This record gives sequence, structure tokens and C-alpha cells, in this order.
Amino acid sequence: MVAKVTPPASVRFAQLFWILSFAVGGFAVVYFFIIREKQLPLIGDVVRSVTEGRSDEIYTTAADIIFWSIFGTMLAILLIQITLMVSFMGRRPNVRWWQMGTVLLQAIVVLLSLELVAGGSDGEFLRQLLVIQLGLALLGLLISTMPPALAWSARGVDVRRGPLGEAGSPEL
Repeated sequence: MVAKVTPPASVRFAQLFWILSFAVGGFAVVYFFIIREKQLPLIGDVVRSVTEGRSDEIYTTAADIIFWSIFGTMLAILLIQITLMVSFMGRRPNVRWWQMGTVLLQAIVVLLSLELVAGGSDGEFLRQLLVIQLGLALLGLLISTMPPALAWSARGVDVRRGPLGEAGSPEL
């Protein structure tokens, strides 16, 4: 008979760190949107330092494109990671590989954010949030590769034999 068995502690800790990562990431996305108006001139200055001699409208447009690209990517990664964590808890095969891919993509986005969009005093807090989110996601991924977690997800389902003589149990 299929039984519902509590996952091992390593799975629960991995789940906890992923959920904390989602909470910090969600807060970072909202915070990034709130400080948008303050960050746009700073992003424009970064673009201006790359190439000068263009009109201000071009720098403003480039800053908008960079902001919305980073913002959209941060949000997409967060939503994908939530979906993958649900799949992990449902014991889907090879989910950890997809989670690792999102963590690597998240690391690239964090590095780009540090260079492009996280300037000024408001950007310092954003940098801290993004690094904490990445660290929590990485910790959740690493804990999910511990032997008890690997064995739990490899089983797929937990099967418990019923006592002899009950309905649904094999007769000897």
C-alpha cells in the first residue's frame, strides 16, 4: 500500500532554505521595483560610461531596457524556482539539475545586477538581498544532494506492507 511518509530532515532543510530564498527574492524584486526611479539615472550613467556622445534620450531608453530586462529575469527565475521546488517535493526525476541551472542563471543575474543596476545607497541594500537570496538557494540545492534526500527522491513513492489478512494485502 502506498504510504505518506515524512521526508527526511535533509529534504525539510532544503525546502526551508528554498522557501527563505523565495521570500528574500520576492522582497528583492518588490524593492527593486520601488527604487526604480532612483536607479534609472544611475543605470544611465553606467551606460554613458561605456559610450559617450549620444543624446540623453538614448541613455534613458537604454537604462529602461536594462532595468526591465534584469527585473523580468529576476522575476522569471523566482517563479521557475518555485515551480521546481514543488516538483522536487513531488519527487520528480532530475529536478536537481534544473534547479542547479536556475541557480547558475541566478548567479549570472546577480553579477550583472552588481555591475549595472545596484548602484547608489539604495543599490547597496539590493546587492545584499540578491547575494543572500543566491546563498540561500545554493544552500538549499546543496542540502538536497545529501544521501538521505537522494534516497528519498529516488524511491518515488513510499510503500508500506499491510498486515496479513487485511483487505488489499497478499494472502499466503
